[in-house]
Amino acid sequence: MIDYTKLKAYISELGGVVIGYSGGVDSALLAKAANDALGEKAVCVHIESCLVPEAETQDAIALAEELGLNLVRLQADALAIPHVADNEPDRCYHCKMALFTKIVDIAKERGLPYVLDGANVDDASDYRPGTKATAELAVRSPLKELGLTKESVRAISRDIGLRTWNKPSYACLASRVPYGTRLTVDILKQIEGAEVALRKLGFAQFRVRHHGDVARIELMPLDMEKITTQAMRRQIVLDFRKIGYTYVALDLAGYRSGSMNEVLNTDEGSEE
Repeated sequence: MIDYTKLKAYISELGGVVIGYSGGVDSALLAKAANDALGEKAVCVHIESCLVPEAETQDAIALAEELGLNLVRLQADALAIPHVADNEPDRCYHCKMALFTKIVDIAKERGLPYVLDGANVDDASDYRPGTKATAELAVRSPLKELGLTKESVRAISRDIGLRTWNKPSYACLASRVPYGTRLTVDILKQIEGAEVALRKLGFAQFRVRHHGDVARIELMPLDMEKITTQAMRRQIVLDFRKIGYTYVALDLAGYRSGSMNEVLNTDEGSEE
């Protein structure tokens, strides 16, 4: 557990921190380490909005209670942030700038010198315009600075008993919508409903991409056979049509982070 010891030591030297906390694999480890290292001088901020499924928010809150975190919950109208609902490729920059500005303000109000996020080394190769916003706001990324990959974050989390160690990767609901398609609460709720339906059917790591009246499902390779049984296909079509989709398609390329970025001419990888 030498890496966890180093992480706690790193955070302890900061003296006081506010963490952008989603309850995912990375931010959960960061939050626990900060709580262990700094106690009351570590504050976690969870921002609730239409971009975050209700189940994710409830799980983040439950985890915070389990770990004894000092949690602050904020409500945000994400679609009212300029340029976010437009859903252009730089959407994440504008969203992160607005939301992390709120977190920076909390840090200032409480006299805590640093704001942290859960970015890890693997994120550096992704197309993440939100990283530009956090850099401009001087947000620190301890996992990245200590050279921790997603795999090592999961390994450390498992070693210290964090139940998030094998939690599926997650990205905000906006990442399911093609760039240029205006974001609305109805679209985001439709996507959320479709993903809840798949989760209830036993799928774990997947995405439902929204293309108007078409839902494009991305699955892990091992789940391809499971979804193509006659009974499963019928159930998914039934569930998705109740939600509002006319057509349901299976993406044969399977699950991959940031598939909506494949239309972009960029060498920076994927965003979400």
